[in-house]
Amino acid sequence: MAPSRFSFPPARVSGAPLRAVAALADRRPVALALRMALGAELAIDSLAKLGESARGSLILDPQPLQARPPRSAGNERRAEPPVPSSWPRTSAGYAERYRAARTTPRAVAESALTEARKLAAAARAPAGGPMLAFDDVAALRDADASTRRWAAGTPRGPLDGVPLVVKEETAVAGLPVRVGTIVLPDTPAAADATCVARLRAAGAVILGTTPMTELGLSPLGVNPHRRLPRNPHHQGHVAGGSSTGSAVAVATGLCPLAVGADGGGSIRIPSSLCGVFGIKPTFGRVSRAGDWYRGTMNHLGPIGASVADLAAFLEACDGPDEGDAATRHAPRLEGSLSNALGRGVAGLTIGVVEALWRDAHPDVAQAGRAALAALERAGAKLRPVAIALAEASAPIGYLTIGLEELADMSEARRTRRSAFGPDVLVSFAALSAFSSTDYLDAQRLRTRLREQVRDAFVTVDLLALPAASIPAPPITDDEATSGILDGKSLHGVCRTMMMCNLTGLPASTSPVGRTRDGLPLGLQLVGDAWDEATVLAAMAELERSGAARVEAPTVQTAAPPGW
Repeated sequence: MAPSRFSFPPARVSGAPLRAVAALADRRPVALALRMALGAELAIDSLAKLGESARGSLILDPQPLQARPPRSAGNERRAEPPVPSSWPRTSAGYAERYRAARTTPRAVAESALTEARKLAAAARAPAGGPMLAFDDVAALRDADASTRRWAAGTPRGPLDGVPLVVKEETAVAGLPVRVGTIVLPDTPAAADATCVARLRAAGAVILGTTPMTELGLSPLGVNPHRRLPRNPHHQGHVAGGSSTGSAVAVATGLCPLAVGADGGGSIRIPSSLCGVFGIKPTFGRVSRAGDWYRGTMNHLGPIGASVADLAAFLEACDGPDEGDAATRHAPRLEGSLSNALGRGVAGLTIGVVEALWRDAHPDVAQAGRAALAALERAGAKLRPVAIALAEASAPIGYLTIGLEELADMSEARRTRRSAFGPDVLVSFAALSAFSSTDYLDAQRLRTRLREQVRDAFVTVDLLALPAASIPAPPITDDEATSGILDGKSLHGVCRTMMMCNLTGLPASTSPVGRTRDGLPLGLQLVGDAWDEATVLAAMAELERSGAARVEAPTVQTAAPPGW
């Protein structure tokens, strides 16, 4: 691997200076200055230097390009996941205890709701709780129904009675969808989002919603409108975002699964920084009907305590949905993910994208390389892979998701400017100084990037990248309250993420190590379109070998009844 060019700590702005910039941000000269700063700090200006050969036609359809049919291992047998005695608390652990009548879904739901409120109590400051809105009535109703099914010996499957939380951008009936902001109305959702309804149908017990960064624009886990939880392994550091509460809920042991959303790493970043598993599935695999954000890069998916949890979630949410046309392309899973967990990695070729390893923090690179060595010992082959636009993928992604969201919020920006946080106001002002030509040019670059990644998958089964390229950045109480702008940290956690949102390919993170300060580190594995099975099989191999482990954090919930 080439020598690291990593530099840290980054400069950041918060508090009174940030508010002063935000007050002036909409003035055209200030917006242009912010655009220049943003373009330089996030490497957006480097895109103009790329030649015409780096550009393709304008993208018309965000559906992923598939290099070849998903890999099959022939006749597969379902691998029964291990049932740990203490940590982590997985869905399989709950099911084993329900089956043995050591506890009930009702007792677990009551305990989880109590523990979530304890984490949110002032005595736990500055940790903060991972839940935003509680749905006690529905949770206990569904827990009682699950308790009856287990007593009758008729559970619906691996998620029956399992407690679960949902990011606040995805509809849960009776709770508001506010997307981390106070701009949107506090109106209860009339119905569950499709994925939430399917999880309920599988028997999962929805406890409520989790807080996120404002409009998902920050990947760090800071929001002046929410008391976002800190990193449960070290409370002086961020938990990542934008699915902040969902990742912390799993990491603290509150629940084994959470619904997250990922437009530029928002499942994988907090999962990596909090030391749990997460996967952004193929675009169109999980219906986005009932989710607030409908841009071309956003995906819904799970954050989990084990790889088997992720597989069970995706299988429960599988299937076409009239509310989301993208799902019409998805082949049915029919249990194939759980069956694939035991297939191993023998014969797999894993492409190592060296360009995206070069600037990784040394601890991230060391932990990731060690995990790849474990896969190599298990029979995988590692091969360097060059993707010409890999390093440009982050700035292409910043322009795409940023300008799409700016367009979505144009009316609210005009009529309710004062309700936005100062970091969002500054970001929107900088984005407003880019043009429609900038957006369209980014889509031409995106087209060529998609083609290059597809071509890479002709010869490899997986791509290996760092997850977040840096450990969780530090945060102070004042910064958490005021919000922050920190372009270098933003780029540090996002620079390996955007490629997978732009291409729509399945991408995961596994907890593969920690820094000396106990901060988790992640390895990202990327699969070809619709081949979540190969991604999860490799993750399961890491988990079985011990190369990937969910460690107990400093801040955690008490064990549920019967544990």
